[in-house]
Amino acid sequence: MAPKKKNWIQGAVKKPGVFTAKARRAGMTVQAYANKVLKKGSKASAQTKRQARLAKTFKKMGKKRKKKTKK
Repeated sequence: MAPKKKNWIQGAVKKPGVFTAKARRAGMTVQAYANKVLKKGSKASAQTKRQARLAKTFKKMGKKRKKKTKK
């Protein structure tokens, strides 16, 4: 098994802003759209679902980073 890359985030986003644009076209925030896309029974494409999972991961990472800097 290959070792985990420390800076995996640099290669995670292939097309920056595409998921945000999809959310805005739907008239929603990024997180609200991600929740909608990831709901059971959603007919969103596999790529959109992956983008939604990544958006949720980024949100969590941002929260963790804020906690670290407040201390």
